[in-house]
Amino acid sequence: MALLLLGLLGLWGLLGLWGLLWARARCPSSAPRWPPGPRPLPLIGNLHLLRGSQQDWSLMELSERYGPVFTVHLGLQKTVVLAGYEAVREALLDTGQQLADRPPIPIFHLIQQGGGIFFASGARWRAARQFTVRALHSLGVGRGPVAGKVLQELVCLTQELDGYRGQPFPLALLGWAPSNVTFALLFGQRFRYQDPVFLALMGLIDEVMVLLGSPGVQLFNACPWLGALLQLHRPVLRKVEQVRAILKTLLESRRPPRPGAGPVQSYVDALIRQGQGDGPQGLFAEANAVACTLDMIMAGTETTSATLQWAVLLMAKHPGVQGRVQEELDRVLGPRGQLRPEDQGALPYTSAVLHEVQRYITLLPHVPRCTAADTRLGGYLLPKGTPVIPLLTSVLLDKTQWETPGQFNPNHFLDADGHFVKRAAFLPFSAGRRVCVGERLARTELFLLFGGLLQRYRLLPPHGTSPAALDTEPARAFTMRPRAQALRAVPRP
Repeated sequence: MALLLLGLLGLWGLLGLWGLLWARARCPSSAPRWPPGPRPLPLIGNLHLLRGSQQDWSLMELSERYGPVFTVHLGLQKTVVLAGYEAVREALLDTGQQLADRPPIPIFHLIQQGGGIFFASGARWRAARQFTVRALHSLGVGRGPVAGKVLQELVCLTQELDGYRGQPFPLALLGWAPSNVTFALLFGQRFRYQDPVFLALMGLIDEVMVLLGSPGVQLFNACPWLGALLQLHRPVLRKVEQVRAILKTLLESRRPPRPGAGPVQSYVDALIRQGQGDGPQGLFAEANAVACTLDMIMAGTETTSATLQWAVLLMAKHPGVQGRVQEELDRVLGPRGQLRPEDQGALPYTSAVLHEVQRYITLLPHVPRCTAADTRLGGYLLPKGTPVIPLLTSVLLDKTQWETPGQFNPNHFLDADGHFVKRAAFLPFSAGRRVCVGERLARTELFLLFGGLLQRYRLLPPHGTSPAALDTEPARAFTMRPRAQALRAVPRP
């Protein structure tokens, strides 16, 4: 009897194995197929192969060995990296919603608890993003009203620079103008540059961005258990709480005495009005309203501010390029002088220089995505929930797309006749479902502020410093911002 039972069990086992193999043969695509990559070490994975402040360059070096689609282990997290224009384009533009989620990045999960716009996922993210796009459009982004705010801020910035009388000013001062444009959109009014709230916000944003790029926070994201043990996340959380306290005060000050009172004049007004309506439960409650505003402040100030600083720094470093931009501005604008958004088409060299600045600096090298379903990329099958890094540095420096990728060369965006040329591999704002929600605002700000500054000033190094000696190595922060240094803004005749 025992032998018979053992025989039956053995037969059932063989039938089960045969069934599994048959199902695998019938559905070969059901098993994940991972890209190649370096062998991970216990606990740390491949972190030993990544240089802390230049992770994008380390990943580009790995792509030369393992191909445009490869796997790395960031601590215990298995992650797929996409390198080069073709691999990134396929992923961002051809996968639809399959690559529209974010992975749960530990530090941002602690800060936002799944809320906000930039690090949320799923239905909550889609609703917040759609609301933000509509709100920005209603406030005039991409149209005359916002251009007026930018030009008003340009006047305030030039008054501040004139106070230096051609002597060195801190490069970071240029970030005040685009930051104040963002504040005006969010809160319905600009701040005086000496306003304590403005100065507190600018200081806190700077500290948060530096902390987010620090080795401690990077280690916390890669090994949350170790980071939590060492309390590596505490400094940034303390600073974020201070920002959040200011935002709550500003939100409360904008709250109307009765629902629906008055026109919507700011992003915060729109959030409050939406919270009084019939939106999805909890989406526009105070906690998520603060989370959305926090995202808009962090992204809307840091990215455009850093790009404007880079643009001015590169003009001081390349005086020949600066001279050509100023000659074009003088010739096209003539006695009118006042720059307008619609002038961009008549200023091909100026536009080419601004585009080349954004290509050359790679401000935000990589922000990870996450597969929302089983997804095919580059011939591999990635299971749902796989973190994916579209490496934008590798696109903006792709040797197959750019003639001189490692050089600052505005001719990348000009044809033989000097006409501006759009380039498909120009993706500083990313692409697809997660393209930067503030792209139109950033383009308007950069064009008007950059052009206005070059109309008025010659941008020079400090006395005794040659243009070649200016430092263009990025500082360690969440973005690739320029290092702290000084320039001179000398009024043009």
